[in-house]
This record gives sequence, structure tokens and C-alpha cells, in this order.
Amino acid sequence: MKVLSVSSEVFPLIKTGGLADVSGALPITLKAFGVETKTLLPGYPAVMKVIRDPVVRLEFPDLLGERATVIEVEHEGLDLLILDAPAYYDRPGGPYLDPLGKDYPDNWRRFAALSLAASEIAAGLLPGWRPDVVHTHDWQAALTSVYMRYYPTPELPSVLTIHNIAFQGQFGSEIFPGLRLPAHAFATESIEYYGTVGFLKGGLKTAHAITTVSPTYADEILTSEFGMGLEGVIASRIDGLHGIVNGIDTDIWNPATDPVVHTHYGPTTLKNREENRRSIAEFFHLDNDDAPIFCVISRLTWQKGMDIVANVADEIVAMGGKLVVLGSGEAALEGALLASASRHPGRIGVSIGYNEPMSHLMQAGCDAIIIPSRFEPCGLTQLYGLRYGCVPIVARTGGLNDTVIDANHAALAAKVATGIQFAPVTETGMLQAIRRAMHFYQDRKLWTQLQKQGMKSDVSWEKSAERYAALYSSLVSKGM
Repeated sequence: MKVLSVSSEVFPLIKTGGLADVSGALPITLKAFGVETKTLLPGYPAVMKVIRDPVVRLEFPDLLGERATVIEVEHEGLDLLILDAPAYYDRPGGPYLDPLGKDYPDNWRRFAALSLAASEIAAGLLPGWRPDVVHTHDWQAALTSVYMRYYPTPELPSVLTIHNIAFQGQFGSEIFPGLRLPAHAFATESIEYYGTVGFLKGGLKTAHAITTVSPTYADEILTSEFGMGLEGVIASRIDGLHGIVNGIDTDIWNPATDPVVHTHYGPTTLKNREENRRSIAEFFHLDNDDAPIFCVISRLTWQKGMDIVANVADEIVAMGGKLVVLGSGEAALEGALLASASRHPGRIGVSIGYNEPMSHLMQAGCDAIIIPSRFEPCGLTQLYGLRYGCVPIVARTGGLNDTVIDANHAALAAKVATGIQFAPVTETGMLQAIRRAMHFYQDRKLWTQLQKQGMKSDVSWEKSAERYAALYSSLVSKGM
């Protein structure tokens, strides 16, 4: 089976969040199930500078007003189709934001162009290759199935994965003529959304199947609390809605072989974590004692519950714990966390910024990772924590709920608990969870049991990839 995957990010080439990890890992795992994937992504500077020996496969003299080329290249096991369109993608800043952190004003055109190019490839424009299924990711690629509906490929099956429904790609109606869609596409059954153009909304209406990145999140987005205004659209497509939890690349995230981990270890050699723990204490200038080290590795935003972390930091120290934070985000939250570190030298350490090697070492050396997200479609840091014996303390929402087994009395007795869940997502809720963790930590046998059980968890992509392969097959067999 041949699949065209369309994504604005693909690890290891370009990443701002979990979308890139999925787009990078899923195609590789799908090979074992007979699925051949080509992934179309934009030719950002970060992408173009690392690819080698590209082959020109397709040219667009006028892709929504600009020249573009599709080049094909293999990179670390991925078969990539790169949309080389300098007018759209060769610019400073990130994939979506300019150097000042503001949205590029032409983001609608940049990602409509990606979707239009994908629809042309779906129609067989790429010489010698045509997909059986098109799999799009988030709003940036969601117009692909819209273009497919109104152009020559309405019958080709398409799947849209929602990684975070909070990001919808909503733009003023004045952009509609620039999309080059027929006039009747501006309708409630397509991209019209309360008088605006909704990229994600259009994808939800036109894709043959919709997936989310966890079963709980699939349920949550049917509610007004989590649906972000699209819950009615989701409800109208409920027969085609599937919750498939993400996995992680267990070769990259492996404490027995990870090159940035100072001392490798496994479930039977957990004592080797001590050297990594000392390295964390040294990096963050913590006191060298036996107090548990709680870590946070996150974007510092309200969604991620970082305001709650900042507000309870003093209490964590008062309870006898230590806290280390790695991340960046809202300036007020960065300042609040840095202030807590200033109040508690030796007990709290904060590093502002993105540091991939340090994120690995923190998972390998800290005792527990706190993930208090107000909503979390899937989450990956808790999966890394399970893999590395860094016990997850998570809010009971989305994929966090699906991947961490709470250490309640029954789960502890059955020896299946892998972490600690809490609700509601409040200061009181988090502090209660941390108190439970402190209590468990005093019982070294019990704590080791939690670590080992977490490390036994299957956090790989195999089961999820098998479900995606089955979904693709079902769509093809139905003739969609």
C-alpha cells in the first residue's frame, strides 16, 4: 500500500512539537506492515541545508502565485518529498512565526500551497507513483482533502489527524479567492466557518476518516470544554473518528544506549541512574542530597499548566523536594519560575530554552516528571518518562490518562501502576499528587516497582502503526 503523508514538520529535520515526532516515526514503523510512505513537507531553510542528493520530481510554474519544485530525497529512513518554494518557506524565524514571534501574515497561502501540491500528487502528477491513501496532519495540511474533493481525486481515501484542535488555521473570508477553490467550496459543508475560512474545519468535513492522538482526546473533543468550537463538526463525523495513541522512537529514546546519558541502565540496573542524577544536580546547581528531584520539560504556557507549577514551587521545597525546569514560553511564566529559583538556591533550578540532550539526561536522572496539562491530546514526555524510569505525575486528561496507570491501591496491589494521576488540574490537585509521590519515594521498594513497571510499558509505535495500517486498508477496501 502506498501512502502520501502531508505534514508541516518532520523529525529530525524540523520540529516544534509532537507533530514532528509522529510524522517522522510513523512512516518508518509502517514499513513492517507493508505500507510505503512518501512524506511531503515544506522546504524550510533548516530542511534544505541538511538534505543530500535531491532529485527533482515535479515543477509548479504557478502554485498559488509562486514557482515551486518538488524534490525527492531519502533521509534517515524517510522517503521525503520536499516542496521547494523559496517565496513561501525560505525566510528567517520558525515554520510559522517570524523572528519576533509573530505569525507570518501569509501563513494561509504558505500552507494552502502545501495542500494544493499534495492534492496534485494524490491525483498522480508525480511520475510513476500515485498513493492509495492520503494522510494529512493538523490545519497546515488539512486543505489537502478539500482540494481533493473539488479537483480530480474525490474518491481517493484521506485521513486527517488532529494533534491539537486548539490550532485551527482560521482566516478572514477575504483570502478565499486566493485559494483558487470553486465558489461553492465556501459553504458550511466545506471550509466556511462562521463567515471565515477554517482550514481544519474544511479538513474535518472532507477527510474520509479522522484520527486523534489518543482515545481519551477523541472523546474530549466532542465536548464544549475541549472541542474549541468544533465539537459539533466532530460530532457530525463521529462514525469516522478514531483515537490512536502516539508512540515514541524507542531506538532514540533508550536509556541503555542513549549517547547523551552519562551512565546507561535498564530495569535491572536502576542504580546506574545515580550518576545521571548527580549530573542533573551539578547542571542545575542543586544540593547533593537524597531528596527527590521533580522535573518539568515543557513549553511554559497556560495549556501546559506551568502557572500552577510556578505557584506551587515553594510548597514542593517545603515538602522536602527539589525541582528542575527546562523550557521556554510565556515571559511571565519564565520570570515566575526564575524567581522561584532565586528564592530557593540549591533546591530549584531553571533553564530557559530548548535543549534536546539535556531533556534526555533529565529523564535519565530525575526521579519524577510533572505534566500538569489542562488538556493534552497525547503528550510524549510522559512516554519518555516511562521509558527512562522517571515516574510520571500527570493530569488526568487526554493521552496522559491513556498512557499512565495511576498508583491507586488496586493498581499497586496488582503491581501494574506506572505513575500518578491527579484531577482537577489545580494547585491543590497537583500538591496532593506530589505528596503521594513523596510518600511513595520514602518506600524505596515501592518506588523501584513503579519505575520498573513503567519501563515495561510498550511505548513504541508498533501497535499504533498496526492500527493505522488497518485503517488505511479498511478505507481502500470500502472504495473511498
